[in-house]
Amino acid sequence: MAANTDPHGNGTAEEQMPDLSDGDEDEDEDADEEQWQWEEEEESQPVTCLFCDRLLSSVPDTLQHCTAEHRVSLVDVIRKHGLDDYGYIKMINFIRSTKCSPSCLGGLPEGPLPWESEDFLRPVLQDDPLLQADPEELCEGSCSSRACQSSTAEPYDVLQRRAQAADERARSSEEALARAMDDLHKLKLLAQGLVLNADTSKSRNLGTVGELREDEDEAYFSSYGHYGIHEEMLKDKVRTESYRDFMYSNSEVFKDKVVLDVGCGTGILSMFAARAGAKRVIAVDQSEIIYQAMDIVRSNQLEEKITLIKGRIEDIKLPVEKVDIIISEWMGYFLLFESMLDSVLYARDLYLADGGSVYPDLCNISLAAVGDTQKHQDRVAFWDDVYGFNMACMKKAVVPEAVVEVVNPDTLISEPAVIQTIDCNRVCLSELEFTADFSLKMTKTTECTAIVGYFDIFFDKDCSNKVMFSTGPQVTKTHWKQTVFILDRPVPAQAGEELQGKVTVRKNKKDPRSLFVTFDLWGRKQTYSLQ
Repeated sequence: MAANTDPHGNGTAEEQMPDLSDGDEDEDEDADEEQWQWEEEEESQPVTCLFCDRLLSSVPDTLQHCTAEHRVSLVDVIRKHGLDDYGYIKMINFIRSTKCSPSCLGGLPEGPLPWESEDFLRPVLQDDPLLQADPEELCEGSCSSRACQSSTAEPYDVLQRRAQAADERARSSEEALARAMDDLHKLKLLAQGLVLNADTSKSRNLGTVGELREDEDEAYFSSYGHYGIHEEMLKDKVRTESYRDFMYSNSEVFKDKVVLDVGCGTGILSMFAARAGAKRVIAVDQSEIIYQAMDIVRSNQLEEKITLIKGRIEDIKLPVEKVDIIISEWMGYFLLFESMLDSVLYARDLYLADGGSVYPDLCNISLAAVGDTQKHQDRVAFWDDVYGFNMACMKKAVVPEAVVEVVNPDTLISEPAVIQTIDCNRVCLSELEFTADFSLKMTKTTECTAIVGYFDIFFDKDCSNKVMFSTGPQVTKTHWKQTVFILDRPVPAQAGEELQGKVTVRKNKKDPRSLFVTFDLWGRKQTYSLQ
């Protein structure tokens, strides 16, 4: 209709008559020309190659470059696996995020594709022109047996198809995000239920380690998707600077080596390794923080050296057969809480080359006696009289819960004793559950109210500059603090005497990432849970 038509039906008949002049045809031609120009500008948007840093002028040029220079035809891959819009988008993001090699892409076998996860719907590059391409049009455009459909289609039809495809991709991404948020809420409720319902009062819960249930594992990794925990760890200077100093002062250990970082988090250890001279670093993490790590690595121009892969180390396949070094910050409270060392040992047995090393390589767990009658009064004796009521039955629930806190070094009343030494290059998975006798030499005459546990970490193997740090009460505090096992009642201690005891460390069969620690002291046994 003419531009001067009255929408309300007012005005003269002449004013309401359509304009039949040739002006409309000119305007249509101008609009068509603008649409073609807009489309040409879109097609000529610079594109970064999937396999190198080359910047190409358009999507077609990029496809031709990949075929000529990297010997892989993306169109052939699309056709071979019958990729729809979503499959194509996932493939592009998979290649960019994992830095998949052309040979690996071209040699994919029949069966499940490595980019089937909805995680690969998340764009790796913002406004990536390759993601805006229509895989069907790419295949048609490469066909030499018939004319290219895009050359005969009307511009409006082309734009409409692209708009519809973009809407579908956006809708799919929104649905995937909604499902992810719903899953996260369910995992949060699950984690709360596990804490509230875990039965830790009887020793029958001690037993062999069962397989991790998938929902528990996902809840664990979900907790590491939150930024706060990574901020806390990065601000722990004892922890972070020890790793940095080890790698920077022993650059000869890392020079031209292939390094695997298990549980990379924000990628800080991977970047230390790259700066220390590593030839290649492969960083693996299952939590959502890895998407931030990808941005961090790119922001520091280390994407050529560091390859980031999302997934459990037990479930993925590395792009290399062997690595020279495995680094990881796997330690939990009382060293073994969280069971992340299990994953490091899995990676060691599968990927570490002969003569390779795991760092840190040595770890000690130590115990010491504590005499803090005021804290015992506040936590245990408190329940004897609560506003005039006897709540002593609460002690049975309170005492078995190990407490993670910073212990005042002035309350230590014995010399420390090492109860277990772990060599990460040799230890077996079964050795992470153990029973050990110990003896604590008392340094003060007072009452023993608790046993405190902590660990020491050593970067020692093949190092010209050895580095270590401790999480004990008498040194700078760390985010691990110490683990306190409070006694149900104080026991008299005499300076110079030896307190003989036995400790058993076991995984919780119901939740293998948590621990049971049983002490046999003064002829009494007490089991504590750490969760």
